[in-house]
Amino acid sequence: MKKIKVLPAFFITLQLMAMTAFGQNNTEKKAVKGFALLELYTSEGCSSCPPADELMVRIQNEYKEDNVYILAYHVDYWDRQGWKDIFSNADFTKRQYEYSTFLGKEQVYTPQLIVNGKADYIGSQETIVKAAIKSALSQPVVADLYLEASQSNNNLTVNYAVEGTSKNSSLLIAIVQKHANSNVKRGENANRVLSHYQIVHQLQSVDLSKAKKGTTSIRLPKNFEAKEFEIIGFVQDKKSGSILAVNKTVLQQISL
Repeated sequence: MKKIKVLPAFFITLQLMAMTAFGQNNTEKKAVKGFALLELYTSEGCSSCPPADELMVRIQNEYKEDNVYILAYHVDYWDRQGWKDIFSNADFTKRQYEYSTFLGKEQVYTPQLIVNGKADYIGSQETIVKAAIKSALSQPVVADLYLEASQSNNNLTVNYAVEGTSKNSSLLIAIVQKHANSNVKRGENANRVLSHYQIVHQLQSVDLSKAKKGTTSIRLPKNFEAKEFEIIGFVQDKKSGSILAVNKTVLQQISL
């Protein structure tokens, strides 16, 4: 039976701090620096979306030393316009509409980019998006999230520990494919090969009202390969939509 385990690189640091928590793949600096969680709502059927997808990979490369995390959700309401997005999911459309309530918006659109659950922007407007990232990174961190995960066959087991959040928060765990290409044959992007980045395949919610430490299991997508995917977890206030903490684990294969 194949097993893959996320190796917590700063495990020793956590021991020294005597924290009952699980490791992450970065240093303790994440506990003091601000973060920016970018949630992009996109679709292969939208001709305005490819520039936003391309901007996300540039941002990921430019801010790779910062606490910037990107999630691309492919919505399904464009699927009725001549081309079905192979990554689309009705649950992601539902999440986008939930944000419209949080943000007081009457409509949703693509490419919509939401930063830290607090404000939305047109996802292709580079100058404005970078200003939003700069502002988010300057904000103090109010909570900490620690993750450790292991794979057994088609299931992923995630151990988590959260500190500094209210009882109204939830932990969301995203299974993210780092990159994929798609040959679009119809719709607004007909006859184009589109490149996608940080594609969310699954998003699982864990209620933190009873316990801020525990374990959850997630069914992995059929095409899952550890080197091509990563796990991003974030804590969200259920009343305001604000993101309180975020972290990720890069899957590493180990021999048993």
